[in-house]
Amino acid sequence: MAPVLTVADVRSAVAWYIEVFGFVEHVRIGDGHRSQLGLPDGPPAELVVAEVRPGRRTPEQERSHQVMLKVADVASVVETAVARNARLVDPPHDWEYGERQATIDDPFGHQWVLNQTLTDVAPEQWGGNTVTPREPSA
Repeated sequence: MAPVLTVADVRSAVAWYIEVFGFVEHVRIGDGHRSQLGLPDGPPAELVVAEVRPGRRTPEQERSHQVMLKVADVASVVETAVARNARLVDPPHDWEYGERQATIDDPFGHQWVLNQTLTDVAPEQWGGNTVTPREPSA
């Protein structure tokens, strides 16, 4: 699955996502049409950044989605993002399920939940339920 983020200025958004989140641009389609981005050690297309077109628009004031991004250091990414015109929605906070999270709005209208795993905690330890266990990563 690769989410598509619609933005008014593809090139500016791609440059921002590369600088702030460390994405790598894998494919560019036209100068301002769309780009496929991925994380340096991930699959080739984890995120698509696309221009506004009929039937696609940038987010309005009320968000219909958030993009959750795993990062190594939430505080560092928040600091970089805010220095580059992101708006801090929720500052870094440690949760009982072993994650540190912060929420930002990027300059292109999309909301990101930045997530750092501090420790693995079974869902049953914090009030959740394991429904289908995940396979261990290779």
